[in-house]
Amino acid sequence: MYIYNATVITMAEKNHENGFILIENDKIKAVGDMSQLKDFSPSDSDIDAKGKTAYPGFIDAHSHIGAWEDGLAFEGDDGNEDTDPSTPNLRATDMINPLDHCFEEAAQAGVTSVVCGMGSANPIGGTFLAMKTAGSKRIDKRIIKDPVAVKFALGENPKNVYKDKDTAPVTRMATAAIIREQLYKAKRYLDDMIDYESSVGTDDEGDRPEYDAKCEALMPLLKHEIPAHFHAHRADDIFTAIRLAKEFDIDYVIIHATEGHLIADELLEDKARTIVGPIISERCKPELRNHTIATAGVLNKAGVPICICTDHPVVPEQYLPLSAGLAVRGGLDREEALKAITIYPAQIAGIADRVGSIEPGKDADIVIFSGDPLSICDTPDMVIVNGKVI
Repeated sequence: MYIYNATVITMAEKNHENGFILIENDKIKAVGDMSQLKDFSPSDSDIDAKGKTAYPGFIDAHSHIGAWEDGLAFEGDDGNEDTDPSTPNLRATDMINPLDHCFEEAAQAGVTSVVCGMGSANPIGGTFLAMKTAGSKRIDKRIIKDPVAVKFALGENPKNVYKDKDTAPVTRMATAAIIREQLYKAKRYLDDMIDYESSVGTDDEGDRPEYDAKCEALMPLLKHEIPAHFHAHRADDIFTAIRLAKEFDIDYVIIHATEGHLIADELLEDKARTIVGPIISERCKPELRNHTIATAGVLNKAGVPICICTDHPVVPEQYLPLSAGLAVRGGLDREEALKAITIYPAQIAGIADRVGSIEPGKDADIVIFSGDPLSICDTPDMVIVNGKVI
């Protein structure tokens, strides 16, 4: 299938003012200028996109879609296992309902991939995954990468959840201590496992460490295979996240970064990566008192890597492009805003080999607009996921 006569915004090295995209099966086969198509004769399955613009499918870098099901209360609330403050062994795969109506709304709005997982009740929540918003009714067939990250939470949320349970944490100190204790246990478990594996087959072969599901789940983090995603709004919580990451030599991403604009120079110095949002938000709790739509722009101009997220269901998933548009209103460069919902989240999530740009070999996730994708007034003319028009 060809998409032809389109303005193609690739999010890669070169855009095409009058270009084409060739899709074979579920992949992008070729991208280029129409001048490259000699004696081109379109078939009935090809798409004439004259006067329209093709973008990579949009990606939300942080969402809880499918965890708090649309229109349900406790029955559809699977986002927080608030019976234990340390649950790194929980997996988003076992939580998300891919038949939640919100996935359909997201896909129709051009959001074709999401990084999603549990909420912020626990200091250590579990593992996030990346998945498509359309396709099979079975989540296993829609996963792009699992795990993507381990979720940690700092600040008010764990305190508020556990303050009436007569158990820690009820302070920021205890939240950090719970994280630190679990990471120390996991590090020791990993060291013991390495010692055991190196002794196998030798005269000094020891006993395999007793299986620990929590420590096992943290091993990819300690081995730099995936990063930590630290929920942190306030500046001091952001610095706690960085302190813990340095202490245990783990890669990390700051989620929300609400006060990031106040400490942009420090974040740049520490080479911190950020996922900013929700941008469409009220100041509904104390740690959001410095919330501003300017944060993404300030961080980006300072050189701090950014993505934009909805934090669905805080902001419905379909409003991701609108969130990027509001960031432009707050001072973010428009091209950078588009990258913040395409190639940048793909890179931070470790899925840029498959999504985030229009390049040969990548998944055929494409959004076609006649108007402005960042405008409140415009919706996609067409959305393609895995090579199929939805």
